[in-house]
Amino acid sequence: MNAPVTNLKAPSSSIGWKARLHLGYQHRQGKTRLVDRLQRGPLAVQRPLHPEGSPCHTYLLHPPGGVVGGDQLDIRVHTQTGAHTVITTPGATKFYRSDEKMAYQHQTLTVEKDSTLEWLPQENICFPGAHAQIHSDIHLTQGSRFIGWELQCLGRPANQERFSHGSIDAKTRVFIDDQITLVDQMTTQADSLIDSASGLRGYAMSATLIAGTIEAEYLEPVRAVLESFDPQLPVGATCVDGLLVVRMLGNNTEDIQNVLIPVWKTLREQWLQIPACPPRIWAT
Repeated sequence: MNAPVTNLKAPSSSIGWKARLHLGYQHRQGKTRLVDRLQRGPLAVQRPLHPEGSPCHTYLLHPPGGVVGGDQLDIRVHTQTGAHTVITTPGATKFYRSDEKMAYQHQTLTVEKDSTLEWLPQENICFPGAHAQIHSDIHLTQGSRFIGWELQCLGRPANQERFSHGSIDAKTRVFIDDQITLVDQMTTQADSLIDSASGLRGYAMSATLIAGTIEAEYLEPVRAVLESFDPQLPVGATCVDGLLVVRMLGNNTEDIQNVLIPVWKTLREQWLQIPACPPRIWAT
């Protein structure tokens, strides 16, 4: 599969970190292994782990601890046929206030037929005054398996800080057999989106979980999980064109993960047909 990759469309500048991390996975000798790694600048991975046998667990690291205006992060992951990879981060990605300078984080995830990628990063926190472009392109083929989520937090609700100024352009695109199938986008100037009835409706966080390529029969088990929570919870699930999508609003990461992790576990056990194995770093 030679899917196109996201091009980091950022202006050339000497200000800020220019970081790349490209990871390629193959199934070799009974296990998924990280066989290709290109690393430039302050992006890295810890030593891959195999806590459940074949699947390869990988933790993405960004040693500076945050993203500021002028930074450009380019992350690419490619799983080849037979590979199964679980990727997460040890903590939230923080986009700090900047003086009108844009920060860029672009991710390209390519999942070949008969391979599996579980993309489970912690949330993106956009501090008041941040200017960030956060784009993800997910390239699937019929017969590939992907479960992933993106959590966007505007402001710092734990500190009672609204996203009072700044700009965010967050977009996730999903391609199946090179045909665009889903565009999930959140764009805001300051807090204009937070109180909008068609936006976040007063919540500070938006979360989207995507699974594909998947059959519609798995929608009911996911809805059964969601129905076990408060019926007033702002969450819903759909399944169209081979993609199952769960969208949720909230005010803190814990409440969102309390819903999305059971959904992930259900999909893993019923769709992937393997026991749920949360990354060890989630328990620290």
